[in-house]
Amino acid sequence: MTRAVMIQGTGSNVGKSLLVAGLCRAARNRGLNVAPFKPQNMSNNAAVTADGGEIGRAQAVQAQAAGLEPLSDMNPVLLKPETDTGAQVILRGQRIARSEAADYAALKPRLMAGVMDSFAAIGAGRDLVIVEGAGSPAEVNLRAGDIANMGFARAAGVPVVLAGDIDRGGVIAQIVGTRAVLDAEDAAMIRGFLVNRFRGDPRLFDNGYSYIETSTGWSGFGVLPWIPEAWKLPAEDAIDLSRAPRRDGFHIVCLALSRIANFDDLDPLAQEPGVRLTMLGPGRALPGDADLVIVPGSKSTRGDLAFLRAQGWDVDLCAHVRRGGAVLGLCGGYQMLGRRVSDPGGVDGAAGEDVGLALLDVDTVMAPDKRLARVTAEHVATGARIDGYEIHMGRSAGPACAAPFARIAGRDEGAVAGRVMGTYLHGLFADDGFRAAFLRGLGAEAGGIGYAAEVARVLDDLAAHMEAHVDVDGILALAR
Repeated sequence: MTRAVMIQGTGSNVGKSLLVAGLCRAARNRGLNVAPFKPQNMSNNAAVTADGGEIGRAQAVQAQAAGLEPLSDMNPVLLKPETDTGAQVILRGQRIARSEAADYAALKPRLMAGVMDSFAAIGAGRDLVIVEGAGSPAEVNLRAGDIANMGFARAAGVPVVLAGDIDRGGVIAQIVGTRAVLDAEDAAMIRGFLVNRFRGDPRLFDNGYSYIETSTGWSGFGVLPWIPEAWKLPAEDAIDLSRAPRRDGFHIVCLALSRIANFDDLDPLAQEPGVRLTMLGPGRALPGDADLVIVPGSKSTRGDLAFLRAQGWDVDLCAHVRRGGAVLGLCGGYQMLGRRVSDPGGVDGAAGEDVGLALLDVDTVMAPDKRLARVTAEHVATGARIDGYEIHMGRSAGPACAAPFARIAGRDEGAVAGRVMGTYLHGLFADDGFRAAFLRGLGAEAGGIGYAAEVARVLDDLAAHMEAHVDVDGILALAR
């Protein structure tokens, strides 16, 4: 069987995804054929895989760190929240159901079988698999039927390293408390811990580090200092989008919808030297100096359309357009810009129909089949090539489509009306040529970075940073 080691965390957003990416790159640098794996992920930030499925964005980045194309088996269960209690369920890359939280347990036996099949498939012929947990194993109320943390680790016989986040405070309690609530067999799967996101002199934590070792009986694998450039990697959680904006430059404002999806579309814009990107949170008015407003993708188009109106952003957008400002709707955002969004079959929430913002003369109907495809397109306005992907269930049509945003193999895509644009293309701004041409067409200075090269550099620096501060050899030696 393929050797594997698992990184679990004391909670969500403690840096597990980044640690796995760094370990994948470090293992690859050792000449190992390594792959990432996450049994279950919950995220509305998805990537389209080489085999025509979808996985969490973090696993796509980890695949890049390992020098691989992303595959559906790298994240066999993906939960995409649509409401506070319901989510779309993706199994091995394909949508199989919409489930309420209370009903999810009934799906777990089927999902666990898929997880184990994917683990076997992704490990076949490889030297090593680096596995990422989800949330925390300390959530013992969720332990029965678990497929994300200890349930998987024990079923697959994979040893675990537990990561805590010292930046949020209480890391001693995080790790020691996790040990206290685990049963003996689960605790026995954990072979050590590491402390992530330390700021300052790590020697100041020596006594705390020793206390954790003594209290848990686990070996410490190091204290990893904060990585300042980690924000340049595609974000997994919407919480990662709250970065301090620049105070000058071409001002792009993105509406932070309640179910925002595929928000890594924005990452290349945040790194452009001539761009100021603002994530506009709820309760805030659209700034009057906005040059371009992006209505991003959403996992619940009609729900987020109501959310947008509740913030008064519908009124703000109309005023912005009257002032000559530009608007770009991406996927769900494109659907919201139209006249109507209809979901007669209830495939994206409750069945029904809502009036859109009427900034584009198109109507959208939700269809039961999801379009998942990597595409190469031509931007009509500039002639620039776009390498991107589509991931949507809606179909949009109307008079505005006579002026398409792009063309894909002779097929018109999207719609444009003056300075209001809509498209189903994701990943478009990661393409350096298109990003520069698009922004220059709107009057911005652009073209200052090579985005893919910058991501690759940060992954290299991440691996080197971990090699310098963490016992990477010791962690990889745990794999069995």
